[in-house]
Amino acid sequence: MERRGVRIGDTFAEAFDMHAARVVITARSPVWGLTAARAMTGFATSVIGCKVEAGIEAELTAEQTPDGRPGVSVLLFGFDAEGLAKRLVERIGQTILTCPTTACFDGLPHAGKRVVVGGVLRHFGDRYQSSKLLEGNRYWRIPVMEGEFLVQETFGVQQAIGGGNFLILAEDEHAALQAAEAAVESMRRVRGVVLPFPGGIVRSGSKVGAKRYKNMMASTNDAYCPTLRGRKGVKSALPEGVNSVLEIVVNGLERAAIEEALRVGIESGPCSRVARPERPRRTSRHGRVRGRGPPAPARRSSVRPGGQWHPGLAGPAVGHGRGCRRRHRRAPRSSGAAALTERTRAVLHCSRGTVRRE
Repeated sequence: MERRGVRIGDTFAEAFDMHAARVVITARSPVWGLTAARAMTGFATSVIGCKVEAGIEAELTAEQTPDGRPGVSVLLFGFDAEGLAKRLVERIGQTILTCPTTACFDGLPHAGKRVVVGGVLRHFGDRYQSSKLLEGNRYWRIPVMEGEFLVQETFGVQQAIGGGNFLILAEDEHAALQAAEAAVESMRRVRGVVLPFPGGIVRSGSKVGAKRYKNMMASTNDAYCPTLRGRKGVKSALPEGVNSVLEIVVNGLERAAIEEALRVGIESGPCSRVARPERPRRTSRHGRVRGRGPPAPARRSSVRPGGQWHPGLAGPAVGHGRGCRRRHRRAPRSSGAAALTERTRAVLHCSRGTVRRE
């Protein structure tokens, strides 16, 4: 099929199960909220080497946050809830607790599983910490030199999806980057997803394992390396005229959100100097390592779309659960912050009132 003069391969994007948490960071100004969010999501591109994948989901207005201050929502992904809980404690403790004027809230109040975060971080208060119980949720006030750090005791963790992706094959680096940047700009407007790699773009796509180093979990995807075309032992997957390849990876809370992100990315990114994507990709359960391989069976949580692709239907489909073909659902728009009464918001904002010492 073709979109705007660009051929699109009739294939699929294989995804795998993950767990996710949403953290709502608030601060005195949007600048400090973004400062904290960027620090929290640093070194979080892949679970292979970073133990977590994270990104900024959206900037929030004061009306969208629990304490009535400007904020930022961040999504974090891990393979299991227990490991993700450790990453939340580490990253909130090292990047949000330390950042001026910030507070930290759970963004998935209705998630089926909850992990203790503020209940661990409270020990930094050396028994000078105090707590508030508001509308069934406990919040910890930890004394710091600036004043107090407010953090929710528990955070929700839900089933999520990692590894939705597509490749951009182009004539040169400039054309590939131009298309990828345009795609990323559109995809970042979709709520419920993040693009965890630098600038949302991957230049070093990988394959499972390595041909010559047996201890490697992943190595360069030689089939898509333009400089290896024609080299002995390399079976290139690149058509003639392709001299640069970039990949966009997207993680999401729901399948519908990933489908929407892929759709708008494909709509926005390609131009006449971009070629078609090629064969299916495969993943390792131990991390994101995507390389060439045969199409995965339905039980591997993959979905293959039909030959027709148009707005309103998923582009390169992404799987979750049993293989099937579905119509695209509109991605959720809510930030996930708990709905609080005006009294509760005022109490959280001023951090005053009766407290219980712990």
